[in-house]
Amino acid sequence: MLKNEMTELLQIDYPIIQAPMAGGVTTSKLVAEVSNSGGLGTIGAGYMTPTQMREQIREIKQLTTNHFGINLFVPNEFTVTEDKMNSAKQQLQPIREQLNLPQKDSSEIPNSKNVFETFNEQIKVVIEEKVPICSFTFGIPPKELIAALKQHNIILIGTATTVREAVEIEKSGMDLVVVQGSESGGHRGNFINGFQESLIGLMSLIPQVVDHVSIPVIAAGGIMDGRGLMASICLGAKGVQMGTAFLTCIESGAHQVHKDAILNANEDKTVLTRAFSGKWARGIENKFILDMQKYETSLPGFPVQNTLTQDIRKAATSENNKDFMSLWSGQSPRLAKKQTVEILIKNIISDTFKITKDK
Repeated sequence: MLKNEMTELLQIDYPIIQAPMAGGVTTSKLVAEVSNSGGLGTIGAGYMTPTQMREQIREIKQLTTNHFGINLFVPNEFTVTEDKMNSAKQQLQPIREQLNLPQKDSSEIPNSKNVFETFNEQIKVVIEEKVPICSFTFGIPPKELIAALKQHNIILIGTATTVREAVEIEKSGMDLVVVQGSESGGHRGNFINGFQESLIGLMSLIPQVVDHVSIPVIAAGGIMDGRGLMASICLGAKGVQMGTAFLTCIESGAHQVHKDAILNANEDKTVLTRAFSGKWARGIENKFILDMQKYETSLPGFPVQNTLTQDIRKAATSENNKDFMSLWSGQSPRLAKKQTVEILIKNIISDTFKITKDK
């Protein structure tokens, strides 16, 4: 029952993908442990340099002989006016003062050209290091890059938040699509529709996408256990991608303050914010989100705002100060547990067999 075209394509035992959480959560140990336990471990390489990527890929190959994947952010053109930048700096200044941080230097702000160059370099590393699976968030890579990856037999996975996005992903030649419900923690993967229009709950999204694409559909958003996996499969998904459930695992690189915030949160404590990165993302409400709420709509977009808040998040993390950290979490924090990857996957599988037996 748990074997299908998704497990076959990805060469995994169970239809479970560990979500690619960028920013240090996906340690080599976490990724390798997921792959060694029968799922697909994935590196969240969105913020990594090509060199960091290469190092981590090689490290994981030492820890597992099983398939694993890597995820990249598809860059989009962006510009930011001096006025908007200065206004955002001003709004962040009181927080910087609380953390004893100097004024942000404008030379650190990325531009479109740099971001596209880095992305092309990242793709090169994926090909050179022969990573078997590559997934994408925030859009669809250019045709020539898809062709280059396919030429090297790399399995490609896109991320969609609507039926229209999923259809475009299939048209582009990708092999599978992750459908991200509004329950998902962290950043929203929407790239066609606006933020508001793409907030579709997972249980509504799965069957609608399944009816419109022929590639395997992977469900993501608030899934934490065997019940979530079974519900997704019943609606036509071939498997699941889970983030928050793996984030609180012992092998995850998330800061202990972040893990504890999830383990102690209720479902009504996660909110959507663009204050950290300029892109809407779901996390546990804290002082930073509340302080920045009134400026939310006027803030620069991603990746500019993300760069402006980078050292704030870093300083807060080193001080164990949850007030100014980005505490990303999906909508099911009550189901999160502190456990090993192996135990999490074993429990999901035994839950699914128990459910099918009970039926």
